[in-house]
Amino acid sequence: MLSLEEAQSRAQDLVSAARKAGADAADAIYACNASTNVSVRLGALEDVERSEGEEIGLRVFVGQRSASISASDMNPATLATLVDRAVAMAREAPEDPYAGLAPEDRLLRKRAPSLDLTDAQEPEPAALRARALIAEEAARGVPGITNSEGGGASSGRSQVALATSHGFAGAYAGTSHATWASVLAGAGADMQRDHASHSVRHLEDLDDAEAIGIRAGQRAVARLNPIKVESGVMPVIFDPRVGSSMIGHLIGGIVGPAIARRSSFLLDMLGEAIFDAGVTIIDDPLLQRGLRSRPFDGEGLPVERRALIDGGVLTGWLMDSASARQLGLEPTGHASRGGSGAPGASVTNVHMEAGSLSPGDLMADVKRGLYVTELIGMGVNGVTGDYSRGAAGFLIENGAVAHAVSEITIAGNLKDMFKALVPANDLHFRYAMNVPTLRIDGMTIAGG
Repeated sequence: MLSLEEAQSRAQDLVSAARKAGADAADAIYACNASTNVSVRLGALEDVERSEGEEIGLRVFVGQRSASISASDMNPATLATLVDRAVAMAREAPEDPYAGLAPEDRLLRKRAPSLDLTDAQEPEPAALRARALIAEEAARGVPGITNSEGGGASSGRSQVALATSHGFAGAYAGTSHATWASVLAGAGADMQRDHASHSVRHLEDLDDAEAIGIRAGQRAVARLNPIKVESGVMPVIFDPRVGSSMIGHLIGGIVGPAIARRSSFLLDMLGEAIFDAGVTIIDDPLLQRGLRSRPFDGEGLPVERRALIDGGVLTGWLMDSASARQLGLEPTGHASRGGSGAPGASVTNVHMEAGSLSPGDLMADVKRGLYVTELIGMGVNGVTGDYSRGAAGFLIENGAVAHAVSEITIAGNLKDMFKALVPANDLHFRYAMNVPTLRIDGMTIAGG
């Protein structure tokens, strides 16, 4: 794997070559990933996989025409052909009045912040295997577990470098460590499956493998003997594992490209209260050791902690430079960039701030409702906000979690759901997107 300096130099060299070939402006992004994954099943080694790859993407501008191209072959002759082809493509592309690099006066000029994303530890495959075996053995040891889909452990490292022709150059690296287990409880047609996992930047922050396995086993056993639920309107409480999907739907509705296309259910809601006043949602790209932390965005702009929802109010759109120009606004440092194509917009580490009630208090007055632990399918319309998804979890009766339930559908409209949403006080930072337990009243339930 290249050093950060070498990765940055490679991106800069490609930009310089594009300018020499006739491009008026250009940017290049280099990405490299290496990972080792070990999986086991029923106590035996199943697979050891080592993968390494690198890719470089070039975007060039000739006037208001642009083209993007990428390659995984770093041979100088291949890259020279890449440059010539990109410039030739740009000359034939249609004009786009909104295309272009990020505003030069907004580029990150100071030293990029240190986010502690890299871990010096790189476990050997033998250590990964041992961790995977511990996780699976713990899961299989839970009474009621009858089979296993396996356990696994992984370790990886990635690097990203970005360079632009108007003066930005930067690079950063990150490491990852993960453990997982997936098991089955019961027998025959009554089998139930569940899993548990944990991913972190630093090995010392990783949950104990045995604890992960026990969690997977207990979750699977708890789902045994599900009952049917009659259709109706009732409160739904979302486990934090699936509640984060609500933030995902929000993000899809406030990214600049969706607003510019006028294809969002939140199109006219800027500055409006779309949640209860007790709801605040934060995007923090500078979170130390965060799973999606980054020192700059996909166009070289600085990033900062920001409230997407502040006291229930939608504060703004998430914009790359192109969508910002189209809307007559400024980019917000949310540009995301892959190896090919123009930048889009995305978030980093997002969380919903905790409420004041415990999960128990949140459901204490629920006579009959649902506690959802799994969502199935993607029946969500980002233009209208109409929401309908398959679900599984548990029936809530008289304020307590009761029987397992499955084969149900929950439906509503995201605008109504956001307004009714109430967060509990059990926020924990375990994923890139974190929420506490959530309650949404008035959802339509269709039983199996």
